[in-house]
Amino acid sequence: MTGIRNSATGTGTGPRAVAAGVLMLGWVALLWALEGVDTATGHSLDTYGISPREPSELLDVVPSAFLHSGWNHVASNSVPLLVLGFIAALAGLRRFAAVVLTVIVTGGLGVWLTAPSHTVTLGASGVVFGLFGYLLVRGFVDRRPLDIVTGVIIAAVYGSILWGVLPTESGISWQGHLFGLTGGVAAAFVFRRPRDPATTVTA
Repeated sequence: MTGIRNSATGTGTGPRAVAAGVLMLGWVALLWALEGVDTATGHSLDTYGISPREPSELLDVVPSAFLHSGWNHVASNSVPLLVLGFIAALAGLRRFAAVVLTVIVTGGLGVWLTAPSHTVTLGASGVVFGLFGYLLVRGFVDRRPLDIVTGVIIAAVYGSILWGVLPTESGISWQGHLFGLTGGVAAAFVFRRPRDPATTVTA
């Protein structure tokens, strides 16, 4: 007698999509709220940006990723963060949190080490670049065809942002972009998903 037992199980994409959507809408709303506070207080929150190579500034690596230098700045980051974050979070919120933390820390430390002296760096663009890099290579690392297709589509839509890793425009932290991207690619390898168990055939 021959039987087939499929050990793969599904959790359903509906609840994950809802959770991912709520998380990212809340995140973007937080960025706008913080910019409102910053504007109302004479940009007092800008002190939590990263000033390079000062030991005390290491504490600002995380908060700097949630602050911006003006409404145009936060607006330019909001849509790509919302879209890329939502797609990345569909794979699970715990993994997403680990990926984002890796991107923030890697990008922040890179800025702290390499940014020009007497500058302050802040903004979520490092996270945007990190999520882009993560989604771009995740499918190849996990060897999942659907994620590979997703990465190709994301490359087609957002691939032009890669110019942002080059030092071509003053006042823009290419260091944050470059090291954020690096952190995202690294996270794809560090937090790779195990492949679905193979179908077991018994006789």
